[in-house]
Amino acid sequence: MARQNTLFKEAYNRYAASLKLHTELPSEPEIAAELGVSRSTARAILMRLSDAGIILWNKRQKTVLRLPTDADFFPKEETDSLHDIIERSFMVRIMSDEAQPGMQINELELAREIGTGTSVVREFLIRFSRFGLIEKRPNSHWILKGFTSEFALELADVREMFELHSAAEFGRLPANHRAWEDLKAIEQEHRELLKDFDAHYRDFSRLDERFHLLIHRASKNRFITEFYDVIAIIFHYHYQWNKAFARERNARAVVEHLDYIEALQSRDQQRINAACRQHLASARQTLLQSIPQIPGEIAGSAA
Repeated sequence: MARQNTLFKEAYNRYAASLKLHTELPSEPEIAAELGVSRSTARAILMRLSDAGIILWNKRQKTVLRLPTDADFFPKEETDSLHDIIERSFMVRIMSDEAQPGMQINELELAREIGTGTSVVREFLIRFSRFGLIEKRPNSHWILKGFTSEFALELADVREMFELHSAAEFGRLPANHRAWEDLKAIEQEHRELLKDFDAHYRDFSRLDERFHLLIHRASKNRFITEFYDVIAIIFHYHYQWNKAFARERNARAVVEHLDYIEALQSRDQQRINAACRQHLASARQTLLQSIPQIPGEIAGSAA
């Protein structure tokens, strides 16, 4: 998939979603500046809207005739960033039922599957390899070392150290810091999710990722933020892969998040610490339950 094509589709979806019925649209340069794209991309967006009958484009006048329907938008999988596409393809491979320690991952094969160059795939794999989950071999091959219970426990330990520190720092942010507004918005999204939870509980994993990333950014520690990006990927995908009791697990996590948010808003360090520990203990248990035991681990636990 060409990066430019992905950029166009993502920008088109954003702009189409912002349209209001019977309004006049601004000039192409203004639209380009609003979306952060080139004028040619802005023009391509307007042409698509016009072809679909969403706007009437008569020289400089551009009027919204109707609001877009679901069919007018590009599918989400076509608008993901290149990084998201590589991440998803990689995680599908290493967290599938067939993935076992020793499985080979080929850069060229993965790049062809995604439709991109091997250099960006290699950069992603090198970044991931620092955590010991995969190992580089000659001839563009990588070996999966195995996502074991031991690996998960180590990952959870590091996550807890990072987040306890970040949560404490969040509670010390000044009252006028933008993070408090972002936290309030995320709190509202949690409450909206609960209103129709049965229909939307699968949407929780993305909300979970955004909530924890917001907390970690408060640390102002570049190493914590960088390492947490990889930790979040693994926790996020285990929410998706572990389907057993997903509704119940996500419902509990939403309630824990709201308690956690309330503790952060109180700025009481003891409450923050307690709420953080309680939620991370649940996340640790969820991660461990999602990992099928391999024969060596089963034998070890029986000893």
